[in-house]
Amino acid sequence: MHGNTLEHWQHDHAFLGDSHSRNEFRTRIVIGLTLAMMVVEIGAGVAFGSMALLADGLHMATHAGALALAAVAYAFSRRHLHDPRFTFGTGKVGDLAAFGSAVSLAIVALMIGWESISRLSSPVRIDFAEAIAVANVGLAVNLASAWLLRDGHAHDHHAHDHHGPGHHHHDYNLRAAYLHVVADALTSLLAIAGLIAGSIYGWVWMDPAVGILGAIVIARWSLGLMKASAMVLLDASDEQLPDAIRSSLERDGDRVADLHVWRLGPGHKAAVLSIVTHDPLPVAAYKRRLEHLRGLCHVTIEVNRCCGLASMSAPVAGRQE
Repeated sequence: MHGNTLEHWQHDHAFLGDSHSRNEFRTRIVIGLTLAMMVVEIGAGVAFGSMALLADGLHMATHAGALALAAVAYAFSRRHLHDPRFTFGTGKVGDLAAFGSAVSLAIVALMIGWESISRLSSPVRIDFAEAIAVANVGLAVNLASAWLLRDGHAHDHHAHDHHGPGHHHHDYNLRAAYLHVVADALTSLLAIAGLIAGSIYGWVWMDPAVGILGAIVIARWSLGLMKASAMVLLDASDEQLPDAIRSSLERDGDRVADLHVWRLGPGHKAAVLSIVTHDPLPVAAYKRRLEHLRGLCHVTIEVNRCCGLASMSAPVAGRQE
């Protein structure tokens, strides 16, 4: 019978997010927009003497690199989706790219902060009208890019809202790209504010001052993303899903003795667990108790017969995926 064949028990390890291709395409579009605006802002910053504009263009270059990293991660995880060398698939490649992007975002914040402090002590002449015009164009491009990536992030979030408690649906690779373009938008907005204040009131110090403020905000974003992606890379688990698994399995004397839950990719979780019971059931019976937790896509269960509170025998049902 088909149910007794080897193929019946085998499955692939494709644990990419539902919006993987969509997010990859949108990231590539934003890379093109970012590179074009980067060239314009760096040239204008040098020509018009605006530190805020130059800083925006320079860190836009690092954002372009980070966005390229996100695109490479999407392509790599897609192309190696069925590569047997990756035991649990390539779903976490995006999280690795996100961590790298978070580090680059922190470096951007340090660069902007350092250069802005230098400009506070050594002000330079600024052509306000030209700098404001270019900064407005930069802001428009950044907002358009953020809208593209934000829409994809919202779609990915909505696609997994029904996966039950404890699901980690976030595409941190997309979130990293989104934060990079939002950081661009923020620095463009602050640059405009500083340039306007400088042109009206003669406050030349406002231009580098808003650069320092932007650096602080970007640094906070980078630390948050670094922490979130690092938790995934270290196989940290939230509290909800393990609790939901225990409450679903522990009945009629069955107890979960050992439980490991981790993320395989956006919207995909794995669990390895051991059940101790006086009256063992087939592994399939325990797996049916977990079917409502739809974020669980790779479950391995070991069942042990326990003859007393202090003793247990060898596994009776073994491990089954």
